Parts: sequence; structure tokens; C-alpha cells
Amino acid sequence: MTYRLIQLAPGAYDLLLNSEVIGSVVKSGYRSTNTTWTAELLEDLPRRKRPAPFIEIEHSFLTLEDLCGWLGSPQVKSNFGRSPVGRGA
Repeated sequence: MTYRLIQLAPGAYDLLLNSEVIGSVVKSGYRSTNTTWTAELLEDLPRRKRPAPFIEIEHSFLTLEDLCGWLGSPQVKSNFGRSPVGRGA
């Protein structure tokens, strides 16, 4: 499965699977401390029909890099001319 993230605004992304929007990724909290990145599916699918690695409808992470690692290092398209994800993610 190939995931991609398309940035909509700072801290907000569409989550695509095989070119179809299936969810979103959003940042909540302030500055570099007290932030959470959440990947959430648009549909409340039964557990057996959720795309891997989703076990729940939403999963939260401390960093965007951790979230991207969990998704298998998706391509991230930034609307600001630079990638928001570190090169190691």
C-alpha cells in the first residue's frame, strides 16, 4: 500500500492511499512542546476492513516523523516548497 500526504495548511494534510483520500493528518497543540499529530480515517470502517496499519479509526504520535514512519514513509507534498518531514523519516 502506498500512502501520500498532501499539505492543505500548516499542520493539516489529506491522507491518500493509492491516490484516494481516505483520511487526514492534523497537528494539535502549540509550538514544539505539547503537540500531537493524529492520523484519522474518514470512514468508521469495521476493523477488518481498515487499511494497514490502522487498527483504530485514529492514531496519535508525538511527531510527524513518527507518524510517517508508522505509515511506511509516505511521499509528503508540501504547499510551501519544502518538506516538513526530516530526511530520515
